[in-house]
Amino acid sequence: MSAFEHVRLPGEGAPLLLLHGTGGTEHDLLPLREHLAPGAPVLAPRGRVRENGMNRFFRRLAEGVLDEDDLRLRVDELADFVVGVDPGPWVAAGFSNGANTASALLFRRPEVLSGAVLLAAMVPFRDGPASRSGGPVDLSGKRVAVSNGRHDPLVSAAETATLVAQLRGCGATVEEFPHGGGHGIDADVLPHVRAFLGR
Repeated sequence: MSAFEHVRLPGEGAPLLLLHGTGGTEHDLLPLREHLAPGAPVLAPRGRVRENGMNRFFRRLAEGVLDEDDLRLRVDELADFVVGVDPGPWVAAGFSNGANTASALLFRRPEVLSGAVLLAAMVPFRDGPASRSGGPVDLSGKRVAVSNGRHDPLVSAAETATLVAQLRGCGATVEEFPHGGGHGIDADVLPHVRAFLGR
């Protein structure tokens, strides 16, 4: 099991995997616990890739261009670490780089997650989702919330639509929670996300 610097909080209920954005740490998204699943067990790892001194979960080739080979490698490392802590299944909640990691984890290692909250998320794999074995991805029974800003300079409406279509095409139950801001988290949508996850 590959070690990650992390925070682990005990609790009751479905465990929550928190994945920070570029430049963040394992502490950044801890407040999401009270918004999404109060009292739930939490695992919040720190991304191990460094870009100009900033923590990330995987490399990128340029702004908005993901290094998909590195993404696959890093997602497998993260999945092995998470399963070693607790087999779950987990609900992943990620922002930006963490959201892209969460969706890649959902597509590549779907057995690890029961659902995901994708905040400011892009399409992780341009050729479409594929499991680690290369076979079709079955996300039946998994609930995924997607919350992107209508004025996000990094993620277009078309990109969001593609991501949602890919998730639904794999059988996930997906609900969108758009907001009027940019590349960020809108606190006003979080109660709706919590209700969706709990249904």
